[in-house]
Amino acid sequence: QVQLVESGGGSVQVGGSLRLSCVVSDSGYKYSSYCMGWFRQASGKEREGVATIDSDGMIRYADSLKGRFTISQDNAKNTLYLQMNSVNPEDTAMYYCAAVWPIDPTVDAGTFLRAFRVDVGYWGQGTQVTVSS
Repeated sequence: QVQLVESGGGSVQVGGSLRLSCVVSDSGYKYSSYCMGWFRQASGKEREGVATIDSDGMIRYADSLKGRFTISQDNAKNTLYLQMNSVNPEDTAMYYCAAVWPIDPTVDAGTFLRAFRVDVGYWGQGTQVTVSS
């Protein structure tokens, strides 16, 4: 059973920065085709895709977040990161790390960002980010 554990959330002021981390418990994950990413859910709203990356190196961002957020990974540390810059109150949400190992070879980072399902793949418990003015 693969486990994803997020950390790095907290309170930050408008315009500040935060880096989220997600450690994958199974070091063998990178030897199969995968998609990983960050998703967020604000209070009273649906979960939405933030940024995704796949084993071919494709990276996709939500259009509204391009230029402010950066997804990266350190395979040696089995860790996925999300660097958040110039945050604003609309970024306040629970942030989740997720991963899938798709059988369908057409599933890539773009597909994962647009068409994720919370009942498919592995999800972390979330880390809260609160942006205050």
